Amino acid sequence: MKPRVGQALVSTVDTTGVIVIRWPDKELELTCAGEPMVDAADAWAGAAGAPDPAHSGGSLLGKRYADDAHGVELLCTKPGPGTLAVEGAPLPLKAAKPLPASD
Repeated sequence: MKPRVGQALVSTVDTTGVIVIRWPDKELELTCAGEPMVDAADAWAGAAGAPDPAHSGGSLLGKRYADDAHGVELLCTKPGPGTLAVEGAPLPLKAAKPLPASD
C-alpha cells in the first residue's frame, strides 16, 4: 500500500486511526496490531478481527510516530491498543525538538 500525505488510515482490528504526515515514494507495509491498515473511507474500516497479542504496545492520541530510515511519519488521531509498524518494525514515538534557550 502506498498512502498519500494527508490520508486518514484506520486499523482493521482495533480503534487506532492515523493521518499520514510523510511517506516515501514507494510501497511499504503499514500495520497496526499485526494487521494492515486501510483507508478510513474503505468498507473494511473498523474493528473486524483479532489483534496480534505480540503487537499490543498501543498508540497514543496526538503523538507522532516516525521512522527516518523509511521516511515515514504518522499522527495518531484515534488511540488504540495496537502497535503501529512499518515493514514489521514498530514505529517509535517521534522525539520533540528542544526549544532554543532564551537567556
